[in-house]
Amino acid sequence: MSETTIFRGPLMRFAGDPFEIGAEAALIYDEDSALAVENGLIAAVGPAETIIAAYPGAGVSSAGGLIAPGFVDCHMHYPQTAVIASYGTQLLDWLNTYTFPEEARFGDPDYAAKAARIYFDQQLMNGTTTACSFCTIHPASVDAYFAEAARRGVRALGGKVMMDRNAPENLRDTPQSGYDDSKALAEKWHGKGRAQYAVTPRFAPTSSPEQLEAAGTLWAEFPDCVMQTHLSENHAEIAWVGELFPDCPDYLGVYEKFGLLGRGALFGHGIHLTQREIDRLAETGAGIAHCPTSNQFLGSGECDVAGLRARNVPLGLATDVGGGTSFSMFRTMKAAYEVAQRRGVSLSPVHLWWLATEGAAKALGIGGKVGNLAPGLEADAVVLNLRSTPLITHRMERARSISEVLFAQIVLADDRAVMQTICGGKTVYCREA
Repeated sequence: MSETTIFRGPLMRFAGDPFEIGAEAALIYDEDSALAVENGLIAAVGPAETIIAAYPGAGVSSAGGLIAPGFVDCHMHYPQTAVIASYGTQLLDWLNTYTFPEEARFGDPDYAAKAARIYFDQQLMNGTTTACSFCTIHPASVDAYFAEAARRGVRALGGKVMMDRNAPENLRDTPQSGYDDSKALAEKWHGKGRAQYAVTPRFAPTSSPEQLEAAGTLWAEFPDCVMQTHLSENHAEIAWVGELFPDCPDYLGVYEKFGLLGRGALFGHGIHLTQREIDRLAETGAGIAHCPTSNQFLGSGECDVAGLRARNVPLGLATDVGGGTSFSMFRTMKAAYEVAQRRGVSLSPVHLWWLATEGAAKALGIGGKVGNLAPGLEADAVVLNLRSTPLITHRMERARSISEVLFAQIVLADDRAVMQTICGGKTVYCREA
């Protein structure tokens, strides 16, 4: 007989996509609510008295803060944790100066395991319960990532980078080895516990046509895997792709040519898209990971979130650590708000919070598993202290609605607001008082 655990407290969840039904209709908020969990899944959610009465004898835990869906980070690079906040240049120089030298270290299983531990410490203390990460070309980097995720009980998506040209020799594989290693890793990890494999060509310039074809073949063999890569982040990058693939109509056309476009494909950035590319993303259901702190830090540009969502392109927020400057989804939501403002659009706190949770989950194709607090979903949640600093406490005295409360958290909060991180119904992080 299964045990039921109930978390009680103020609770927020979503009734739908705010880009489709509006912010007010999308947010459900109850001052006194309860989340019933059985076998790692949400059994019920609703008014506290109703839920508690429906599960007599269940253990009831007072959350002590706002219960919210766990954050979903749909695009990041765990091997770059050690080079976050590295001074300098734009995308291509940044890769050569900082990223590639650091990633070369991940052939050492002990180094990869240590890096994975540090990464998941940061993820969980920031309330992120699901993430999709690039690893490195080394199978050891993938093993370390999934092994540590399994130890913590979190949902993790990720894969071995496939990269056979235009990179240091010690970070290149071949079309055959990239395929063979990736297939072996997918067979080892995909669908085991909460692990999901991601077919991961780094980006078009670092894969030969032969390797991109191999990646397309692999994805066709594992169609329920995610396919993750990068798209239209930087003007110099786009020009380079045009030189390398002159027979393709645009950057997205490269991936399309090799069978890497479709539902379940998630492209990092998508800043400088042509109208044809936007149309094809919308037609195929492929998604964009919006990485605003990274885009600002590397001077890449500003993603048109409102325009892409108006075309119904799946889109979620992502930290893009280590080009991104913070593991915090609060910082990421704030940056997304500022980017939208510069484009003449004001994204509400509900829109931003949805993009950091259910929107990101849907962009990854796992909206039926995580991203919201609803019966049948995995019980991933974060408990937030809405008065985590003296300034936020002072600001709360003037908050007139839950929307104002949420917006103040977006602008002012950080990891100090995260009281508990809950994965599969179990507390996997608890902030010390």
